[in-house]
Amino acid sequence: MYDLLIIGAGPSGLNCAIAAIKEGLSYVVLEKGVLVNSIYRFPTNMSFFSTSKNLEVGDVPFISHVDKPTRKEALEYYRRLAEFYTINIHYKQRVTEVTPHGKKFEIKTLDTTYQAKNVVIATGFYDHANQLNVPGEDLPKVKHYYDDAHPYIGMDVVVVGAANSACDVALETWQKGANVTMVIRGESLYKKVKYWILPNIENRIKEGSIKAYFNATITQINETSVDIEQNNNTINIANDYVLAMTGYHPDYTFLKSVGVSLDKATKIPSHDINTLESNVPSVYLAGVVLGGKFTSKYFIENTREQGEKIISAIKAKYP
Repeated sequence: MYDLLIIGAGPSGLNCAIAAIKEGLSYVVLEKGVLVNSIYRFPTNMSFFSTSKNLEVGDVPFISHVDKPTRKEALEYYRRLAEFYTINIHYKQRVTEVTPHGKKFEIKTLDTTYQAKNVVIATGFYDHANQLNVPGEDLPKVKHYYDDAHPYIGMDVVVVGAANSACDVALETWQKGANVTMVIRGESLYKKVKYWILPNIENRIKEGSIKAYFNATITQINETSVDIEQNNNTINIANDYVLAMTGYHPDYTFLKSVGVSLDKATKIPSHDINTLESNVPSVYLAGVVLGGKFTSKYFIENTREQGEKIISAIKAKYP
């Protein structure tokens, strides 16, 4: 019987675990994959938009060799963080069921059952890509996760999206020798694209190095081409890969299975902003799951106090 069971070993889950350690609570972290699984799946050469100081957790310094730390540096940092606090993480434990039994919960994974008085859901959002919902989306050429530019050298690549990830991917694949076309639903790029990226991508589009279709959507993906609808006209372009950088969303199905209520329009889960306790007593939420559809609202640097907030609420319940 644990005081606290944390689902997810990302930065938010680790933060909650560290807060539990500092307050002497018994806890366990269940992770379906590897440590900071989402960061591990980020693009190989990705750099964070935040500084290393803003990514620090648990009073452990994050040392980076550049202003914007890399994915590799972040993986090393969180590994050292887990080692420093000897965080109790059980890997390859995908949670399938959370069931209340009186004043405790029974938490089931594929092969183990746990019991805890409180549960924190810190599952992030990166496992669930926003789909295009068009014919051909299931073809192998369609990627919702970008890894590295090398496979796209000399290829005709369509990048879908207008925010940071789409602009970053378009620039990197173009720089490595891909023929890049962007398909953008609105009339312009997202105005909050990072200041060091936006002028670059705008200039590449203006000079014609990267072709962009604004007010356009993909209507069908074929083996060797894509169909694009723009101003009631259908345009067919030759294509080898579609990189759909359309964003991601939390696991709404899992949240509902636990009993957490979601706003119909925004998908924001019901929770107390002061304690982060959901509408299910003793079930807490941490990290980007709090944002519903608005996943850009929460990130590492503005969720670092959530662990202490949740543990304080639990301590108040069980003085």
